[in-house]
Amino acid sequence: MADTNLDEIDLKILQRLQDDGRITNVELANSVGLTAPPCLRRMRALEDEGVINSYHAAIDPAKMGYTITVFAMVSLKSQAETDLQAFEEHVQKLPEVRECYMLNGEIDFILKVVAKDLQQFQSFLTSQLTAAPNVASVKTSLTIRSAKHLPGVPIQD
Repeated sequence: MADTNLDEIDLKILQRLQDDGRITNVELANSVGLTAPPCLRRMRALEDEGVINSYHAAIDPAKMGYTITVFAMVSLKSQAETDLQAFEEHVQKLPEVRECYMLNGEIDFILKVVAKDLQQFQSFLTSQLTAAPNVASVKTSLTIRSAKHLPGVPIQD
């Protein structure tokens, strides 16, 4: 379903689900001006088309003991597609890496990494990240605080 096929009701459904993924179908239907059965059909169609690709709980990292968030900028020795894929496969196996993006420019990848403390992060950095095959350099920035964190994308009517 391309975004040009999304009507105003679909956009309202997406906005409400993005704001509250636990909303009941009846509440969702009421808030977008539908009855429950057509609302559920639309929601399922959005899921089937991949517009909605997951539901999850947003967990407070600090409450789980993860007090450190670091962004790691990784440069590789080679940017051959097989080497890029090998690095991506490596980070898939690292639970501390919560997000990984390949970039255009000087840095090849930026990773969002969580750790319980600086010692754990240092251990992760030296044993899992800088030691990974094809890694030329890793630059890190420790976050001080988060000023904004919104899931998803802006929904425009």
